[in-house]
Amino acid sequence: MSTFRDERKQFYEQIDGFWSDLYGMEYALWDVKKETSETIGRIRTAAERIGHIFYKTAPLLRNLDDETFLQLGFPPESFTYIRLQTLPFESVIARLDLVVTEQDVKLLEMNADTPTFIMETFNINEKVCKAFQLKNPNEACEDKLREALQKAIKAAVGFLGKRKTPHIVFASHGDHAEDRLTTMYLQQLSGFNSRFTSLDRLRVVPEAIKENGEVVVERGLYDDQGEKVDVLYRQTYPLEHLIEDEDPLTKEKVGQFLMKLVEEKELAVINPPSAFLLQSKAIMALIWGLHEVRHSFYTEEEHQWISTYFLPTYMDEDWFWQQKVNYVKKPSFGREGDTVEIYGGTGQKLDEDQHKTYKDSVPVYQQFIELPKTVVQTEQGKKQVHYMYGCFYINGQVSSIGIRAGRQITDNESYFLPIGLDKEEEK
Repeated sequence: MSTFRDERKQFYEQIDGFWSDLYGMEYALWDVKKETSETIGRIRTAAERIGHIFYKTAPLLRNLDDETFLQLGFPPESFTYIRLQTLPFESVIARLDLVVTEQDVKLLEMNADTPTFIMETFNINEKVCKAFQLKNPNEACEDKLREALQKAIKAAVGFLGKRKTPHIVFASHGDHAEDRLTTMYLQQLSGFNSRFTSLDRLRVVPEAIKENGEVVVERGLYDDQGEKVDVLYRQTYPLEHLIEDEDPLTKEKVGQFLMKLVEEKELAVINPPSAFLLQSKAIMALIWGLHEVRHSFYTEEEHQWISTYFLPTYMDEDWFWQQKVNYVKKPSFGREGDTVEIYGGTGQKLDEDQHKTYKDSVPVYQQFIELPKTVVQTEQGKKQVHYMYGCFYINGQVSSIGIRAGRQITDNESYFLPIGLDKEEEK
């Protein structure tokens, strides 16, 4: 195993700006799961149809009343914000989490606002495929991601309606390697003249500062160099957390002030407000509810897609108890498997994630589906793991695909498992 460990270390160490290990543990596997073109095609077809359903539903969501927003788990402070449409696409970078078997492709959830796993699938997967002499199923996806970022930033500047050269800032948690390096990767990929700043270095000026009756500092968001921000790319900081953020000295609700700046067209953010609108897992319950009554909002073909790719999802457990079907309880806003619990059809708890960060979030109940298993090579030897596919949806277009492997509840300790096509496989 020492030779394998050395090979893995030597390969990943040559890649600047990538985190092959996380939390002191092996993350990026020195292994590849071989796929067929047929499987990749099935995944992309499913993702295209699922993404279409979400995008079609977004305008309907923007017209919901406040009480329904509350039921779907949205914080009241966000209601005005999520009704905004600031870009011509609902999300710039979104990721669909899918269970893929020989028979089915099923959606677990959509991360429309703060998806991770970007550099792995758009950039690193190609390097691993080359080393293993396999075709990369994500070929040319990085170019499309670059185009999408550029298009989104230009659209964001257009939303602001400013004539001057915009100041663009990419921000992330400065002390979180994955977050920081992903954000810096996207910043470089965008090609725009911009600045990287850690989130804690951003400052808000809630009211204009005047001297001798003249404004010397405008109200707005400022970076660590004291320059006013026009376009903010925030990678993974959840908006539901941002809403509660306070200035430690003034106790000003800085997150809510940022949303107000967006509402007043003083600041543009990427992902846009509509991405947060689609982030709540309760949206899947709304879509399923409309499907169950065969609502005319969806066409017959779209109902067929929902039946094929969505799992029964509700805002309570009643249906699962009546049908005696195993189900998953997950927070409407949650990430990395945090606070997820699995139950049997009679209500007995079968498994749970030990983290409870989102215990106060409105829960959603979804039919349980077993993740398929495979054997991977790790530094500790061969290991059987569950695996789940992530398919990116970029500016409304299906894009790169990757695999995360680990427990039945996919958490932040799961592996990145590269995927490749045999050379004889067609693209």
